Amino acid sequence: MLTFEQKQQIIETFPELKKKSISLKRLNYHFEDSQYDKTIVVQQLHPNGNGYVFVGDGGPYEADERGLANIREVTEDELREMINYSIALLSTKEATDDEEAADQVWTSKTGGELKLVQEDDLWNIYHGLNLEDSFESQEAAILYLKEEGFKRN
Repeated sequence: MLTFEQKQQIIETFPELKKKSISLKRLNYHFEDSQYDKTIVVQQLHPNGNGYVFVGDGGPYEADERGLANIREVTEDELREMINYSIALLSTKEATDDEEAADQVWTSKTGGELKLVQEDDLWNIYHGLNLEDSFESQEAAILYLKEEGFKRN
């Protein structure tokens, strides 16, 4: 298990996060460029090593009803991945109903194109007519596209 100090060092490698002290020597880390009212990425980091990262719902992490995943037992890589996921989630404003209904075309720097389409309860990514991947939420699909180097047209 990573110590409080180790977790703090890892979190502070993200320049977009701002540290704020709260009660009982705990720390919150805010992403002030959030597209939502929600700005806290790391919540209640405690000197005993416990704390939470906001990961929303419907994504790859087990979260409580508030969208928080416990980080007590995470590795350095897991913590970094969760924080990256959270920042990407808070950076992407949900589309309006009209935008969601339309297919979204995403392009890579090399000119590759993928299409993001909502079908039933899934968000599917297509390369031409071939299904590339499926996600339970638009946020998770967009995070995947961004991690793969694609940008929305």
